[in-house]
Amino acid sequence: MTIVHARAAHDIDARPAAVYAVLADYRVGHPAILPKPYFTDLKVQAGGRGAGTVIQVTMQVLGVERVYREVVSEPEPGRVLAETDADAGVTTTFTVDALDGGKRSRVTIATEARTSPGLRGVVERMVQPPLLRGIYRKELRQLEEYIKETTV
Repeated sequence: MTIVHARAAHDIDARPAAVYAVLADYRVGHPAILPKPYFTDLKVQAGGRGAGTVIQVTMQVLGVERVYREVVSEPEPGRVLAETDADAGVTTTFTVDALDGGKRSRVTIATEARTSPGLRGVVERMVQPPLLRGIYRKELRQLEEYIKETTV
């Protein structure tokens, strides 16, 4: 089994606690930063804030729609949030690191995903990392804009 990795990071002019609060809020904050047209739906099935939340996320990429059922955990509460779909073999983490004495934040979105066997897996290994990095850069810019709009 082969695993692909994709990550993107962005510095945001907001305190880490404020950034993390948006990411951990699966009812309002997190859905607001998901870039269209890639993320077409997010439903909270249990919980809604941080660890223990269960979500169903629908993504459409390159004309293919996939539905993920993810369980949210907090490996480092207040710093690292993880979404895992064990059946699909996908884990995405959101890491918030303090900058400038806690006045700013560096946010990193990283995914590890199991690829398919054979030729399909070869294509996934070539296409997924750059595609996901582009989606994550959009998501990080939307996170920055959302925080600017909601903290003014």
